[in-house]
Amino acid sequence: MTGASDLEKRIQVLEDIEAIRMLKAKYFRCVDQNHWDELAEVFTEDAVADYSADIHLDGRKAIIEFLTKTVGKDSFTTAHQGHNAEIEITGDDTATGIFALQDRLIIRGISTLTGWGLYQDEYVRTAGGWRIKHITLTRLLEEWTQTK
Repeated sequence: MTGASDLEKRIQVLEDIEAIRMLKAKYFRCVDQNHWDELAEVFTEDAVADYSADIHLDGRKAIIEFLTKTVGKDSFTTAHQGHNAEIEITGDDTATGIFALQDRLIIRGISTLTGWGLYQDEYVRTAGGWRIKHITLTRLLEEWTQTK
């Protein structure tokens, strides 16, 4: 028989998974809408981002500055979609997640990138809720189209 404390723990895991799913959705929405102040809220202050083999960023401030200067330019339009969330609660205040990614980046007047890949994240629970501690993007496939 399942005790009340066991049931409470199982419910907490489900609530944590949903909170992390919502956090990642907020990440995608804020990137696409250039909501940089709100995007900063999804990261811990000491977060790390690995967006490619060549792009390693230490700290929330560096991550937001990089995104603002790249996809945040007026010449870019982006659309990111995360799918097939695999979230594992690894401790009372830690979790990992893998999200399949499909994104489209339009560099106006130059080209369009449609990409597929995986985000692999580490999360921590803070006083303000779940936050991304480490985010890694691995691109699996890219399709470039030149603008005429």
